[in-house]
Amino acid sequence: MPVQERHRFDVGALERYLRNRIEGFSGPIEVEQFRGGQSNPTYLLAGGSQRWVLRAKPGPAAKLLPSAHAVEREFRVITALGAAGVPVPRTYCLCEDENVIGRSFYVMEYVPGRVLWEQSLPGMTSPERAAIYDEMNRVIAMLHRVDYRVAGLSDYGKPGNYFARQIGRWSRQYQASETEKIEAMDLLIEWLPGNIPAGDETAVVHGDYRLDNLIFHPREPRILAVLDWELSTLGDPLADFSYHCLSWHIPPKQFRGIAGLDLAALGIPGESQYIASYCERTGRERIEHWDFYLAYNLFRIAAILQGVMKRALEGTAASAQALESGRRAGPLAELGWRYAEKSMK
Repeated sequence: MPVQERHRFDVGALERYLRNRIEGFSGPIEVEQFRGGQSNPTYLLAGGSQRWVLRAKPGPAAKLLPSAHAVEREFRVITALGAAGVPVPRTYCLCEDENVIGRSFYVMEYVPGRVLWEQSLPGMTSPERAAIYDEMNRVIAMLHRVDYRVAGLSDYGKPGNYFARQIGRWSRQYQASETEKIEAMDLLIEWLPGNIPAGDETAVVHGDYRLDNLIFHPREPRILAVLDWELSTLGDPLADFSYHCLSWHIPPKQFRGIAGLDLAALGIPGESQYIASYCERTGRERIEHWDFYLAYNLFRIAAILQGVMKRALEGTAASAQALESGRRAGPLAELGWRYAEKSMK
């Protein structure tokens, strides 16, 4: 779509900056804005037969929450994981000098392919759906098996004590963004810290690994690029994987889910089968305390969506759908509390 007024920048300044930083770059370029990108506006740059993607912090008028919109971290992790063989776009340059276009940004490869928005994969055959889900499983398992030390990401986060730190972080973020009382969030904020499962693993975690953050090959069930690494860090891979599995617990009309659908008829694996595939690929026997992981992730999504709601009310969210997304914080928190209650039985 055309660049929204609040996300415009000096295109000429960008052209001058990129000429010496991307081999073969030549202006002038045309700029469009991708739909979505509620946190960091994302742009398509087109010059002649070449295309690139620019991802930036919101404009200078935005009131940014602590640690949010960290495009510098995205650039770093994408660059490192690309060298480790994970399917990500090639990165070209990071600009932290806000004098160039008024905000930090980075430029990466434009990857043509399919972005699939509906978890039920309408229009596909059963074998095609099965192959798409198996590929998602394969790539998240691959990510969690990357040796973050070898990849140069030893300081990308703090190994250990992941859940306690994340619960604290998202509790603070939620409270900083609170626009109305959500009782289930208050209950989760109190309950989660005292019910963290024993044991601690560390891997690179994506933080938002889901179908519509993946670019698939135009014809094959193959992931070409994993996008949107803003929430990535060093953390517990089971937090990352259980977040990915929330689709099995959320109804389609509520928030990107497949709960209640006839999965066998669709060719989509059931959750237990999907978990078993991940365990086989990562060398696990099983995953315990599943209800805690689900409750934690629903709490976390609700906190993120509350931040989206706050930005929408302030007029700084990058997506026109931000207000609608923000309203889902309450129902997801309530679902999370139900899983917390289930784990107590």
